[in-house]
Amino acid sequence: MSNFGGFQPGSATANPSTKVEITVSCRNLIDKDVLSKSDPICVLYTAQLGTDKFAEFERTEIIQNNLNPDFVKKFILDYYFEECQRLKFEIYDIDSASSKLNRHDFLGAAQCSLGQILGSAGNRLQLPLQISSFTIAHKTEYIKNTLDPTWREFCIPVASLCNGDYDRTIKVECYDWDSDGSDDFIGEFRTNMRHLREGTPHENTYELINPKKKAKKKGYKSSGTISLIKCTVEAGVSFLDYITGGTQVNFTVAIDFTASNGAPSQANSLHYISGNRINAYEQAIMAVGQILQDYDSDKLFPVLGFGARIPPDGRVSHEFAVNFNEQNPFCAGIQGVMQAYKSCLPYIQLHGPTNFSPVINHVARFAQAYPDGSNYFILLIITDGIISDMDFTKDAIIKASSLPLSIIIIGVGPAEFDAMEVLDGDKQILSYRGKNAERDIVQFVPLRDFVGGVGSSSSAMLSQARLAKEVLAEVPDQFLSWMKKHGIKPNPSPPQQPNQQSHPAPTQQHKPQGYPVPMQSPSQHGYPAQQSSQYGYQASMQQPSQQGYPGASTVHAGGSYPGQAPPQYQQPTAAYHTQDRFASQTAAQPTAPSAPPAF
Repeated sequence: MSNFGGFQPGSATANPSTKVEITVSCRNLIDKDVLSKSDPICVLYTAQLGTDKFAEFERTEIIQNNLNPDFVKKFILDYYFEECQRLKFEIYDIDSASSKLNRHDFLGAAQCSLGQILGSAGNRLQLPLQISSFTIAHKTEYIKNTLDPTWREFCIPVASLCNGDYDRTIKVECYDWDSDGSDDFIGEFRTNMRHLREGTPHENTYELINPKKKAKKKGYKSSGTISLIKCTVEAGVSFLDYITGGTQVNFTVAIDFTASNGAPSQANSLHYISGNRINAYEQAIMAVGQILQDYDSDKLFPVLGFGARIPPDGRVSHEFAVNFNEQNPFCAGIQGVMQAYKSCLPYIQLHGPTNFSPVINHVARFAQAYPDGSNYFILLIITDGIISDMDFTKDAIIKASSLPLSIIIIGVGPAEFDAMEVLDGDKQILSYRGKNAERDIVQFVPLRDFVGGVGSSSSAMLSQARLAKEVLAEVPDQFLSWMKKHGIKPNPSPPQQPNQQSHPAPTQQHKPQGYPVPMQSPSQHGYPAQQSSQYGYQASMQQPSQQGYPGASTVHAGGSYPGQAPPQYQQPTAAYHTQDRFASQTAAQPTAPSAPPAF
């Protein structure tokens, strides 16, 4: 049959539609940023015909530092007169390169139909941005494969829960978690802080109601019940209360020197050093270190490396001093850390595998010597790849979760880091062989979510600020959870002396009295014996005998990391004396051989 101009007898023409362009502008948006104005983006959602479910349609560009954006990108839609085409516009303040909207600040939303826009004068419709009357105050972990879950206890400021208003309505929602993010709504109930605090156990058992099921099903009663086990309100103390009371924050850096980073001499290496830009490792060190150094009185930081072959004989080490001074691995300030990092690269050979447990156990051995709350430890691990000793790492983290220690892991480079999320207990508490971590002490973020590229521009500085904000946001809560669990109250602030500065200038001459002894030689204060070379390098790692924190077995060049389960821990021995060994000790400078070794 002939076809004249698209005319096909016996067929039906698709519903005729007209293309419509929608342009979005906003005025007087909320400013969510501290160092600058919000960076808004508009996300358009469309609803399927006959349903109330919205699906994302498209996004505009991001407009930097603007509370009154006029978005250039237009939304192009098919318009059908006979349909009610429901639209929802959501505005977010973009804080990183992540595509996940829940990682960004929500600024508001507006809903309308496409017909409302086209029917308005001049096809212009002005809508107020609505911010939900409820905001998320807390999310529990998910518990798999059970209809009778008991979630772990959590602590939340009353101000965050109800702004101090005990009669303000609190809504609790329950979902069936799905790994793809499409969680299924089970039901909800409403209460208030006064009822939670003063009600009897029977009065604090709530039926979960699913409004849709209730409207559709006759005889529907509930979708289960949730009972409050315990609710107490305690006078709060802050992270700052402990800091002003004298608690020291000790910062340690661990750097991945495995071969997957690429040869440092090549421009595409993650360890490539250039005079006009900083690499990914330098970005991570500066972003986190510049914040944490303010809480360390003398700004001396131990820096460890792992995954490299080291002089003089090329043995593989997963716990060596980056400044090549085993007895004194401290670097003076963040600039000292950066200098030691750059200086060591010509003297090591990048190798592998990627083992985290030795550096975690290293810091944990120090942390266990301070059960009194006088010191808290933060370990920053910067890595480009997937962990090779995952079981050992899980075991080390679970052991360390009872100690005054937090672990920050920053992933650099293009690798997929999905396995790292297992270590971050935001969604589910870390477990291994039937043992659970006492608390979540790990925060993992990929650097690429915050840094679009490397460089020294102001945009790179802003990216570093956002990275620091993300990775350090959980540290105060982790710090407080450990102090609370162990019943440690902050010491009173020391009295201010006449003419004394409120913040004395930090010294870089010695560690304060009581600071844990770092990487001592075998004869000093019981530190586990290490095999050392003429340069003071750690040539291999031997099993220490400290309480509960094994090191790795010896790993020689070309060897593989042991695949068996973590070894049984030894009984405690005398170690980690707290005398002021550093009364006249300065930060060690790199002491590498005069020429790079040939392995």
